[in-house]
Amino acid sequence: MSKPVFCLLASKDTSASVLYGLYDVLSNVGPDYEDMLGGNIGDARIDVKIVASGSDSFHCLGEVPVEPHASIDQIEHADVVVVCDMYLSTTDSPIGRYPHEVAWLKRMYARDALLCSVCSGSTVLAETGLLNGLEVSSHWGYRHLFREHYPRIRWTEASSLNLSAESQRLITTGGVTSWQDLSIYLIEQFCGLHHAVQTSRVFLLSKHSDGQLPFAAMSRNSQHSDALIGKCQAWIEENYHLSNPVAEMAQYAELTARTLARRFRAATGYHPIEYVQGTRIEAAKQMLEAETTNIEEISSAVGYEDPTSFRRLFKRKVGITPTAYRKKFSSIAKRSRQDAVHANGMDSQKH
Repeated sequence: MSKPVFCLLASKDTSASVLYGLYDVLSNVGPDYEDMLGGNIGDARIDVKIVASGSDSFHCLGEVPVEPHASIDQIEHADVVVVCDMYLSTTDSPIGRYPHEVAWLKRMYARDALLCSVCSGSTVLAETGLLNGLEVSSHWGYRHLFREHYPRIRWTEASSLNLSAESQRLITTGGVTSWQDLSIYLIEQFCGLHHAVQTSRVFLLSKHSDGQLPFAAMSRNSQHSDALIGKCQAWIEENYHLSNPVAEMAQYAELTARTLARRFRAATGYHPIEYVQGTRIEAAKQMLEAETTNIEEISSAVGYEDPTSFRRLFKRKVGITPTAYRKKFSSIAKRSRQDAVHANGMDSQKH
């Protein structure tokens, strides 16, 4: 029985961690687990190839060398193509960046390949037009980029592994480490659950079961295209805790509520109340990460007198409860504070 062929599409804008993480895991399905149990190295279950627009070696992000197994023009068939992340700034246009790769992806799709993307690799898939009308995930930071450049795509930032278009042979994922979710899923589909579990155990891989929302943050770039809205953004940063901040902001801007809403959405992509809510939630996150203040006090501090309403909004925006968020991230903040205290102590000893 022939092995399934997986092609990992890379470029100079690809992260080494994504490319080589995928390659390491997928190319070792079978051998590693058997070797660890009894010293017997079995056969690899997947034929994994790193491919690029050309066959010459190049450097990806971080100046890490990449030596493709083949150029895309040399690949006539693949069971799976994974478009690795192709980093671009959230303010850059993705249009027309990879015409050679896009044409090849269309050919592979026409030949029944399953097309997948990791993180910003979804912008390359979007260029094919195959994602139009479908629900798509990418890194949460690209929300405005997708809405601006790909209005026919239904964007969601909640999923780490988005299988909603799997029946159309299209899978998209969230941020860079979502390659782990994708790899385990693909191993299960092409090699069976047994090998997926074995690989998870060898590489200590687990799914991002909470999705991306706990990690996402609201984009709050200050607007220069509309100076007044930029001032309103700064005003919100100082006054989000007020009981009716949108109405007071309209007074501050000397605009009607309707005009403010229209200009604010045009400049930021958010309705004013969405922006206020997002700012409040980001402030609450910081308190949950760094303090032991109870939830009721945090709720009041960010402008919600009803803790139940605050909890409900927090879970809708973040995907988990405030208590679960604190448990997930406070240990990181605690270790950072301990490291800072330790470092200060060492400095004091030196002096």
